[in-house]
Amino acid sequence: MTITEKILAAHAGKDKVVPGELILAKVDFILANDITAPISITEFKKTGAKGVFDKGKVTFIPDHFAPQKDIKAAEQCKMLREFSKDYGLELYFEVGRMGVEHALLPEQGIVASGDLVIGADSHTCTYGALGAFSTGVGSTDVASAMATGECWFKVPESMKFVYYGKLNKWVSGKDLILHTIGDIGVDGALYRAMEFEGETISSLSMSGRLTMCNMAIEAGGKNGIIVPDKITEEYVKGRAKRKYKFYTSDTDAKYVDVREYDCSKIPLTVSCPHLPSNTKPAAELSHITIDQVVVGSCTNGRIEDLREAAEIIKGKKVNPNTRMIVIPATQQIYLQAVKEGLAEIFVNAEAVFSTPTCGPCLGGHMGILAKGEKALATTNRNFVGRMGDPGSEVYLSNPAVAAASAVLGRIAIPEEVL
Repeated sequence: MTITEKILAAHAGKDKVVPGELILAKVDFILANDITAPISITEFKKTGAKGVFDKGKVTFIPDHFAPQKDIKAAEQCKMLREFSKDYGLELYFEVGRMGVEHALLPEQGIVASGDLVIGADSHTCTYGALGAFSTGVGSTDVASAMATGECWFKVPESMKFVYYGKLNKWVSGKDLILHTIGDIGVDGALYRAMEFEGETISSLSMSGRLTMCNMAIEAGGKNGIIVPDKITEEYVKGRAKRKYKFYTSDTDAKYVDVREYDCSKIPLTVSCPHLPSNTKPAAELSHITIDQVVVGSCTNGRIEDLREAAEIIKGKKVNPNTRMIVIPATQQIYLQAVKEGLAEIFVNAEAVFSTPTCGPCLGGHMGILAKGEKALATTNRNFVGRMGDPGSEVYLSNPAVAAASAVLGRIAIPEEVL
């Protein structure tokens, strides 16, 4: 069996599962945010359940429209706060203690290797970087699981993606996953497990792994996953709040497709409007002027991402025709960025340095685009109208390309400004 099949089998109380099989599995953790949790709460109350299945395994994180951007957002966040209090949830992350959910939960050791995690957010697949099965589900699935501790799944087929060769300077996990999505398309892994492996993955940091698994959904994947190794052990040891387990794939595990990539040939990559699969080498897009740059989100708002952007922009200024918004994904990352002097570098470059929020990624707040404006963002989705007016455009890149582009006011590679 593959690692995905083994985790699902274990949580369904079975010795074996096969792709296509419908199973009912126990979940280790459930999450929802200020957009999706209100629906889950309403549906949960309709079940007549007197409480959630485990007060320590359900959490709500107000991060999309928080700090609350308007009255509606305030009411939604209030609903999360009051439900958490009324039902005694042990984990609730208020503004000041919260962060972008998919950066916050791994950072705090709340999700761990071997877990089965569901979340009412499509980028819940992020935790596959730890060797967990995690996937986004609907708010009603979350409501049901909150009451029962279980959720049904169709066991996905698995695809294997093998990466070998040495990465070129500034090329990162973001470029690997954009290149992969560009290769297979936004439905290339539809309802399949995307298993990433190879010598390049073995040397990739946990930050880069989280970025890759985060975007599995952009290829239609049910989940993204990486077999745990020493880097995983270093990350979860001393951090995980509960016992974790490393699963591996059998050597004779079956995959419906195997793709191999020579990473020495993968360039700095940008996804052009209006699909993540519409990729081109960043060096070929120098004619694209940019109105706004965003560094942040559950994809690239970690301290490693901020360090990379700061290294590029240190001592320089954001182009006068461009706005740059930098958003640490969690309070801990924010504090670390201040301690390391990164916040000072960004402010001196005349960029905005924000409290944690998902705001601009989904066109919520903190950086909405007007008609005709173009943004280059380290976020994960560039659909029509994603960050604002339907007449605006979003390009996706890694933090180094984003920072270089902020300096020149057009899409640029780091070597042009260093």
